[in-house]
Amino acid sequence: MLDLIILSLHFFICFLIYIAIWCKRKDGNSHSSSTGGGEMEPDGLIFIGKEDDIKKSQRIIAKINDREIVVFYHKGKFHALDSRCYHEGGPLFHGEIEDIDGQACIVCPWHKFKITLETGEGLYEGVNPLEPSPIPKWQSKGVKQRIYKVTIDNGNVYVCPPDLSVSFDSDYFSDKYKNGGELAMRK
Repeated sequence: MLDLIILSLHFFICFLIYIAIWCKRKDGNSHSSSTGGGEMEPDGLIFIGKEDDIKKSQRIIAKINDREIVVFYHKGKFHALDSRCYHEGGPLFHGEIEDIDGQACIVCPWHKFKITLETGEGLYEGVNPLEPSPIPKWQSKGVKQRIYKVTIDNGNVYVCPPDLSVSFDSDYFSDKYKNGGELAMRK
């Protein structure tokens, strides 16, 4: 009987060790080489990565406060926004950057929705049917994508944490994929 208790205790301890290793490995994956730091600094800013590294790669995914964001370096400026498109959760990291009416826009790779990097506005091309010969023009749907203020200090890139008291359409997909961002990649 004592042997059975010792054997059961042994299996229980092995199970706990397995769980501890599995949890640590899962946490470790959130800071892979393609993911920025996400460490809170004393001034409230969140460290994302080294300026030169992000300039070289042109974009990086980072996790801040359990939210996945994407930081782009485009034409000498850094831009940060939620990594999932406000429309259907497409991975903006894989989108192309286009210039639309003088505004740098990320184009969602899933449905080609266009989002300005500067303001997070969704853009669409529309016509005014009241004009005699309607010409398509780019128009705003309003701010749809959460953006983050980027700060550069001493070769390091930081973002301000999000103000969650104000909601954006992209919040839905940020929340939906915050612990399993890769799920949306299978679509």
